[in-house]
Amino acid sequence: MRHILAPGDDTLHGHFSPDFPPALTIDAGDTVTYRTLDCWWSTGPYPGGRNRDRPRAPQYQPDHGHALIGPVAVRGARAGQTLEVRIDTITPAAWGTTVAGGWPGSFNQQYGVEEHAVVHAWELDPVAMVGRNQHGHTVALRPFMGVLGMPPAEPGLHSTVPPRRCGGNLDCKELTAGTTLLLPIAVDGGLFSVGDGHAAQGDGEIGGTAIECPMEEVSLTFDVRDDFPINAPVARTADSWLTLGVGATLDDATFMALDSMLTLLQRLHEVSRSDAVALASVAVDVRVTQIVNQTVGAHAVLRDGALR
Repeated sequence: MRHILAPGDDTLHGHFSPDFPPALTIDAGDTVTYRTLDCWWSTGPYPGGRNRDRPRAPQYQPDHGHALIGPVAVRGARAGQTLEVRIDTITPAAWGTTVAGGWPGSFNQQYGVEEHAVVHAWELDPVAMVGRNQHGHTVALRPFMGVLGMPPAEPGLHSTVPPRRCGGNLDCKELTAGTTLLLPIAVDGGLFSVGDGHAAQGDGEIGGTAIECPMEEVSLTFDVRDDFPINAPVARTADSWLTLGVGATLDDATFMALDSMLTLLQRLHEVSRSDAVALASVAVDVRVTQIVNQTVGAHAVLRDGALR
């Protein structure tokens, strides 16, 4: 079964919460095609100037985080199971925005740009997969969704900014079309939401934003698994296994990602924990996912063929 979700009063929200009613309830195996806003709830390009002058959707409220679409509940999904999200299609719109500097924060302070804001307005070509800003710089597009996740079990509203074990603002540039993301389910039904489209981003997302853009089409296919228990996000790309970690420091995030990778190696190769550590030391790469979302992220990568 295929379903469609577009931005509207019943689908847009700016928090995660286990208390939100689902905008849509589907069966395992169903596909949902979304149209999403950019992270700032924009209704059109933003060339710069005062942030309050940005054109925004009427559903926006000052306390809202990223513009999310959903939540989607999966019938029969239970806390403790694993949600499988196959990312089938991601098509960006024709424009996007990158903002850097101009607000207080530890990374802007480190860069010396707390008082110096810039806005790069991008024209995006989703056919040629190229973006060009107003200064003439061009980049190759590699679109992905920054926020893919579900609420934690604790009641109330939860910010969309920090990523969590059940997903959220992961900002992992490897989660492109063709990837399958696995997330631990914290609440019955899952209550999955998506948003924060990125047309291109480097590892780290060091300025705090990528090319933030609306997405014309995001198609995701959902399943529920009992045979793949996890405690943190895991992804299968076209050529790799990824395990993702989040934490207050990069050390915390890295060891969380490695804990999942060691468990995965034990499962895939039927080895002891100590053997998994030895094998990971020669076959697994650790990368910085992002350093700008209050809770930072790292991911461990096992390339196909790196270990047989």
